[in-house]
Amino acid sequence: MLSLALIGFLGGLITGISPCILPVLPVIFLSGGAMSARSGDASEPTVSRWRPYFVIAGLVVAFSVFTLIGSLILALLNLPQDFLRWAGIVVLVLIGIGLIVPAFQHILEKPFSWIPQKNVGTERGGFILGLALGAVYVPCAGPVLAAITVAGSTGRIGPETIVLTVTFALGAALPLLIFALAGRRVAERVKTFRKHQKAIRLTGGILMIALSIGLVFNVPQLLQRLIPDYTSALQDQFSNSDQIAEQLDLGGLENDQNKDLDKCTNGAAELESCGTAPDITGIQQWFNTEDNQPVDLADLKGKVVLVDFWAYSCINCQRSIPHIVAWYDAYKDAGLEVIGIHSPEYAFEKVPANVMAGAKNFGITYPVALDNNLSTWTNYRNRYWPAHYLIDADGTVRHIKFGEGGYQNTEKLIRELLLEANPNAVLPAATEVADDTPESGSTTPETYLSLGKVQNFGGTEKYASGANEYSFPKTLADDSFALDGNWTLDFQNATPTDKGARIKLNYTASEVRMVLGGTGTVTVKVDGKTQVIKVSGTPDSYSIIPKGDTISQGTLEVTVSPGVEAYSFTFG
Repeated sequence: MLSLALIGFLGGLITGISPCILPVLPVIFLSGGAMSARSGDASEPTVSRWRPYFVIAGLVVAFSVFTLIGSLILALLNLPQDFLRWAGIVVLVLIGIGLIVPAFQHILEKPFSWIPQKNVGTERGGFILGLALGAVYVPCAGPVLAAITVAGSTGRIGPETIVLTVTFALGAALPLLIFALAGRRVAERVKTFRKHQKAIRLTGGILMIALSIGLVFNVPQLLQRLIPDYTSALQDQFSNSDQIAEQLDLGGLENDQNKDLDKCTNGAAELESCGTAPDITGIQQWFNTEDNQPVDLADLKGKVVLVDFWAYSCINCQRSIPHIVAWYDAYKDAGLEVIGIHSPEYAFEKVPANVMAGAKNFGITYPVALDNNLSTWTNYRNRYWPAHYLIDADGTVRHIKFGEGGYQNTEKLIRELLLEANPNAVLPAATEVADDTPESGSTTPETYLSLGKVQNFGGTEKYASGANEYSFPKTLADDSFALDGNWTLDFQNATPTDKGARIKLNYTASEVRMVLGGTGTVTVKVDGKTQVIKVSGTPDSYSIIPKGDTISQGTLEVTVSPGVEAYSFTFG
C-alpha cells in the first residue's frame, strides 16, 4: 500500500508540473493566492489567509470524488457524463462575475445564508472555487490517471484505488499550492499589488470567465499541443512501472459475472457452456434502438444474442462487420439479436456522431452501445477488437471468438442455437460473405503512431512527446516505420509541424490503410508511382495501397501536410 501511495503521489507530481496545468495557473495565482494577501487597507474586505489551502483542498476533493464516483452519480441521476464539467464552468463564470460586480456576490451568498460563516462567497474561503476548478481541471493523461479512470468508471473502487486517487490528487495539487502561495507572497511584497486589491479581484474575475470560455471551445487543449511536453521523459520512465501496469489491466478482473467465461475455448468448433452472460453496463448512449432506449440482456431471453465488441476505425473490425451485418439481416426474423458494443481505441471514437456515421457507412442497423469508459469491455474481461460472444436463448454464453476469421463456424453455431431455441424455425440459406481475414502472422502488425501505443518504430531517434525533428535511418527493418522532418507526437497521434514531413514504411500486406484525421493531404509514393489523397472531416481509415491478389513486401513513403493527424497503419 505504501509503494502504491508513492506511485500515486509521484504520478500526480509529474502531472502537476506538466503543460496541462498551465491554463489554470493564472486563476490559481491571482484568485487562489494574491487575493489572500494583506493589503494594509482597512477599507478592503478581509480575505482568509487560508484561502490558498481552501482552493487547493476543494480541487483535491472535487478531482478525487468526481474521478472515482462521478460517473456513478451522474448515471444514478440520469445526467450526461459531461454535466460536472459544465457545472464547474458555470460556477467559474458566476464566481468571476461576483469578483467583477461585488453586488452579485451577495446574490450568490443568499442560498447559503443558513451557514453561520457563509464561507462560500467569491472573496472568502475559496473552497467552492476549488471545487469548480476540480470539476473542469483535466490532468494530462498518464499511467496512474488511466488506472484511476478505469477503476472509477467500472466501479471497482477498493482501498488501493482510493489511496492511488488521493495521493495522485495531492501530488498534482502540491505544485498548484506552491504557486498560489507564491502569488500571495508576491502580492504582499510588491507595493502595487497591495494597493490594488480591487484590481486583482477584477483581473481574477476576468481570467475565470476567460478560462470558462476557453474550456467551452477546448482552447486549453490547443495550447497544450503547441507547448512541448517537458515532462515526457519522466512519464516514459513512469510508464514502465510493473505496479502501474497491473492497475492498467483494461481486460478487467474476474468477478461473479465473468468467472466462467474461461470455460469457453476461443473459436471452438462446437458449442460450449461458459456461464451466464455478463451485464452490458456503463453505456454512455444507445442508438438503433426504439427511442434510443438501452437494451438489457435479461429482456432478450428467448432470443439468440451476438455481442460484438468493435471500434469503427479498426481495420480488423471493418473486415468483420460485413459478416455480422449479413447474419443480422438473414436471421433477425428467426430470433437473432446483435448488439454492437463500441469500445473506442482513440478519443475521437468516443464522439457519438462519429460512431453513428461509421455505423451508417457499414450498414449497421442493429443496436449499438457506446462503451466509452470500457465498462462492458471490462465486465467481459475482453482484450480484442473484434470479439464475439454468442449467447443462447437462456442467457448462457455458448461460444467466444476473438479477432477475425472463423465466420463459417460462428454462423454454423448461430444456426444451431436458433434451432435449439425454436426447433420449428425455418432458416434461410447460409450467408455468402467473402472472408478477407489475412493469414495469422502473414502481414505487418497494426502500426500505431501515437506515444501511447507506438509499435514498430525503426528510427534512430527517441520517439518522444512534443515537437521534435526526425530523419530516416540508413536502413529500415522489415515491418517498421521511420519519420523524417518536424513532427509533434502525443498520446493520440502524430502531426507534422512543417511542410515536407514524411513517413517511410516497410510493409508486408496485400492492402495498406491509414487512419487519418484533420484537413489536408497525404502524398503516397510506392513503386515509382505517386498519388495524392485528400483528408477532411472525422478521422477515418483511408486506402493507401488498394487490396491486391497476393500478400507481398514493399516500401512506401507518405508525405503528410500540416493539419493532418496520423493515427496508425493497418494491413490486409
